[in-house]
Amino acid sequence: MKQKFISAIAAFLIGLISLAQNVEFEKANFPDRKSELKEAKRNIEDGDAYFDKSMKEGYNLYGMALPLFIKANDFNPNNGLLNYKIGVCYLNSAWKQKALDFLEKAYKLNPTAGENIKFFMGQAYHMNMEWDKAIQRYQEYKASLKPEDKDKLAAVEKKITECRNGIELVKNPVLVFIDNVGPEINSQYPDYGPVISADESVMMFTSRRANTSGGGIDANDQMYYEDIYISNGEKGKWSASRNMGKPVNTDNRHDATVALSADGQILFIYLDDMARGSGNIYECDLKGTAWSKPVKLNDNVNSKFHESSASLSADGKTLYFVSNRDGGFGGHDIYKSIWDPKKERWGEAENLGPTVNTPYEEYSVFMHPDGKTLYFSSKGHNTMGGFDVFKTIWDDKKKKWSMPENLGYPINSSDDDVDFVLSASGKHGYYASYKTDGYGEKDIYMITFITPKNPVLSTEDNLLASLTEPVKETVIAKQVAVPTAQVSILKGTIFDAVTKQNLEADIELVDNQLNQVIATFKSNSSTGKFLVSLPAGKNYGIAVKKEGYLFHSENFDIPASAGYQEYVKDIGLQNVAVGQKIVLRNIFFDFDKSTLRPESTAELERLIKLLGDVPSMKIEIGGHTDSKGADEYNMKLSGSRAQAVVDYLAAHGIDKSRLTSKGYGKTKPIATNDTDEGRQLNRRTEFEIKSK
Repeated sequence: MKQKFISAIAAFLIGLISLAQNVEFEKANFPDRKSELKEAKRNIEDGDAYFDKSMKEGYNLYGMALPLFIKANDFNPNNGLLNYKIGVCYLNSAWKQKALDFLEKAYKLNPTAGENIKFFMGQAYHMNMEWDKAIQRYQEYKASLKPEDKDKLAAVEKKITECRNGIELVKNPVLVFIDNVGPEINSQYPDYGPVISADESVMMFTSRRANTSGGGIDANDQMYYEDIYISNGEKGKWSASRNMGKPVNTDNRHDATVALSADGQILFIYLDDMARGSGNIYECDLKGTAWSKPVKLNDNVNSKFHESSASLSADGKTLYFVSNRDGGFGGHDIYKSIWDPKKERWGEAENLGPTVNTPYEEYSVFMHPDGKTLYFSSKGHNTMGGFDVFKTIWDDKKKKWSMPENLGYPINSSDDDVDFVLSASGKHGYYASYKTDGYGEKDIYMITFITPKNPVLSTEDNLLASLTEPVKETVIAKQVAVPTAQVSILKGTIFDAVTKQNLEADIELVDNQLNQVIATFKSNSSTGKFLVSLPAGKNYGIAVKKEGYLFHSENFDIPASAGYQEYVKDIGLQNVAVGQKIVLRNIFFDFDKSTLRPESTAELERLIKLLGDVPSMKIEIGGHTDSKGADEYNMKLSGSRAQAVVDYLAAHGIDKSRLTSKGYGKTKPIATNDTDEGRQLNRRTEFEIKSK
């Protein structure tokens, strides 16, 4: 009995030794499988051609080498060098986590199987978030280096720091739901680079699908050329995406999403129109239902270097972009350029400085519609590996950026996390990521942020989460103070009040306190749709103007502490005709007085211009109150206020014979007097055309 037990132990040990024995691709090891051995060696030789070109010349052809190596490995799974090569290929793919098993096996079979194997093993543990094991392998690799290997020492020390960052970030995960946006957008091919309108009504993204324009394949990685696709969203559901076609996409070139304006009418794209590794940013504009041909941005933005990412501020005046031009702090840095209205071009680029940019790579920039919160990906700061997503906030009083904050785990991982964009509400973020249960090599995911003010998901959020149950990642963690977005959006449709025909009109956004136009927009010429972003902390005057029509004004006084609001306002413009009335919503008076406040200036100037454009027009200025207060008092106050407007117009060049004033008190309400909102609408100044 004892002898049998010893024999069993011996057999087990021999089995372990044989499992760990390196097997070369030689005839002696496969005497009865000559043809299979020949095919396996041919696969290795073909794979080596791609592998060596990738390792030595910087190409990314690991994806071509990998299936060839896998075939050879199916024949002989116990060769250390082959397992090493497969592991390295996986580390350079979307499936980095798969590298670990092959590199571990390679090391067991042959500890000297490949160059820098301990460093690659550290990376493999790193990608699997096995932080302590990764640190151990990195330190072993570090111990093998010489003092003169300064670059390699710095690189491995950076990796060790990333692992230590990862340990801390994983300890304190953020409370989010991460859901695949579904097969309407994602495919079996790589899908990434989402850009969205502020209200999430449209998404454009980049994909490398078989229906790419021209059907071409990039020789550098043997994948289809990038094209841009579009999908429309409503209540969390996306329409089936479609290729945007020409002129946005071109034949046999890379066409990739870069940025989308808040209203979805200006698209910035990347075109690889230079030598490999370089490219430029172009602009396409939506004219009705058709997109314009891409126009290259001027040389203050584009250069002989690589411009890869951009974001347009909600007011359209600042372009943030990424470039690796000379004079930066590291590889790619984030810059900004201010629009010069006189020269009608982007101004000189300005680096955002060392608070934001690092000696490492910055990428994938996105300015939130609130106009102050910048999101970007970086390999610097306290990243836990590869690119992590960070945010920094501009302090307009101190004129500086805040220290970038890591968005945390699980938004960020040990792999690259890029292409992050955020809805105006701050509730939903979108980015591209590889997950094992996705549809393809890379998919687009939606992040739902759960804040202390919103600890339980709404019915809508539960619906969104349930739509993609098979590929949903829910992270249960303590709530974190994710600030509510301090921005509102106003959207709607502009049309002819009589014919109901949609109109293209100019929309002017005014800071009433400064009496300054801060942004101008246009409604879409086909749909009449518009969207305006209103960062908190300002009193906004909004004027809608079109030749041949009376202007329409709105007022939004948004406190600095206000959270996200979405206003929908369809605006019917009136023709210039006798009897038409227009409410002047940006005329303001001191409390209980008829003294015009300075904030009224922009609105009054619009009225002066209208009277100048139609010199025969005569108008009546009418003052109105709500139902509070005595009738006699209300009549007197409303009349005094109407006269104050007439006096202002007369003092600024309008003939008094064209102007009359009248106070109506509470006699002509346009809304109920039973609510604060209704009474506010009733307290108004308006003008009526008496003759043309």
